[in-house]
Amino acid sequence: MNKLAIIAIGGNSLIRNGEKGTTDEQIKNAEKTFSHISEILKLGFRVVITHGNGPQVGNQLLRTEAGEKVFNIPLEPLDVCVSDTQGTIGYILQQTFENVLKKKKLHYNIISIITQCIVDENDSAFWFPSKPIGPFYTKEDAEKKISELKWIMKEDSGRGFRRVVASPKPIDIVEVEAIKSLLENNFIVIACGGGGIPVIQKNKNLVGVEAVIDKDRASSFLAKKLNADYFIISTDADKVYLNYKKANQIALDKLTVVEAKQFLSDWQFPAGSMGPKIEAAIDFVSSKEKICIITSPENIFNSLKGKEGTKIVFS
Repeated sequence: MNKLAIIAIGGNSLIRNGEKGTTDEQIKNAEKTFSHISEILKLGFRVVITHGNGPQVGNQLLRTEAGEKVFNIPLEPLDVCVSDTQGTIGYILQQTFENVLKKKKLHYNIISIITQCIVDENDSAFWFPSKPIGPFYTKEDAEKKISELKWIMKEDSGRGFRRVVASPKPIDIVEVEAIKSLLENNFIVIACGGGGIPVIQKNKNLVGVEAVIDKDRASSFLAKKLNADYFIISTDADKVYLNYKKANQIALDKLTVVEAKQFLSDWQFPAGSMGPKIEAAIDFVSSKEKICIITSPENIFNSLKGKEGTKIVFS
């Protein structure tokens, strides 16, 4: 069986700084990413694509709020907003990847799966919501949201108040067997968008919850469930750096799990940027056979050949 690579694409890679986030902009950005990912297929890899939805789910929250104010349309719960963005982004990625492959005369079936990730309703994250989502509000508007919708709002770096939600750990993926079956039949699969739709098991039924699962954590979990060989995190940095964007920054070509844990404890990787990616890498690299790579989209192909990116290895 050919080696399997799980490739996690950030939501910000589809909407770049300074862009409005139009569909055309997202398609053009996806084309650039997939032109590099398509080269991996020539090496014989099987591929699963996961993706973030940070900017997109924020926009969806604004749409549902505006719909309620102007047209009295009921607000969508957060799990439904995540599913909306899974469908939209999945469509853009699936169609764009198909078009890129046609130009390169490569023939693959591609499918997007609306993916549900099961979380524990007793996860401590539900007691300590910390993930900021959506727009900034004035103090007056924030107090109104707290009163009317029971949202938890926190002031964010002097820029206003934002809603914060739980970010629990995934403990299972509902559609994992379907993903395995599709891979066995040579499909390229797009899954776990935005970290997956968070659901809990209640009275033997699945029920959506107001939460956001970290995209890299969910991707790492999926990579383990599929027994992937490589877990590739595509981000806006070409490598992992120590002292990032400082005069003494140091590029890292390779990190062992022990070194990565040490640098995390030394606060080298902030929680709001590289930290979750390093944690996801550590979680995946459980043996010498597993490799995680962190790099930019244009360096994905060369990173597999050891020429670019940062490789996280067991020892």
